[in-house]
Amino acid sequence: MRFHHIGITTRDIEKSIEFYKVLGFKESKTWGEGKKRVVMLESDEGAIVELFADGEDLLPEGAFRHLALKVDNTRELFEKIKVHGAEIVSEPRDMDLPSNPPVPVTLAFFKGPDGEIIELFQER
Repeated sequence: MRFHHIGITTRDIEKSIEFYKVLGFKESKTWGEGKKRVVMLESDEGAIVELFADGEDLLPEGAFRHLALKVDNTRELFEKIKVHGAEIVSEPRDMDLPSNPPVPVTLAFFKGPDGEIIELFQER
């Protein structure tokens, strides 16, 4: 398993995009419009930041929306997590990220010990 991306809710998505571009990130995927806009930016080394435009749902300053872990098998790891009593946010589901081109993934979400939301992210 390896770290995949961090999701951040923004007050001003354009300002955030420009900030991460200064750090060397490039837009890799985008979908949605207005308050539903989501932009993924990726570094040359593969680090990914996912920006959400819905700033009305801001978390405390500096808090992350969720931590995503890229895994080989979402369903298998999810079952192990369930056995250990993690609070489930959403069961595993297959979907296509609505980017261009679409990316088929299997996702699941649960809460960590301090209430942090963790995503299991499997590209299919």
